[in-house]
Amino acid sequence: MANPSDRLPQNVPGRFYVDSQCIDCDLCRETAPTIFGRDDESGFSFVKRQPLTPEEIALAEEAIQGCPVEAIGNDGDEAA
Repeated sequence: MANPSDRLPQNVPGRFYVDSQCIDCDLCRETAPTIFGRDDESGFSFVKRQPLTPEEIALAEEAIQGCPVEAIGNDGDEAA
């Protein structure tokens, strides 16, 4: 499970985030390329833009479900 206190600093503010457990597998970027990006220096994925539409939120949730190391979190208490 992703740890909100271990969010990568590259994430934009909002409820979806990637933490340092990321292994750069590329699955989230393939699933939701408008939401997730890659930081070439760290070799981690990060949330480059928070999803806004129901379709984008569904893709972000799909990326969470597919993440092999559970590095993507959804802190539902924060506004998107």
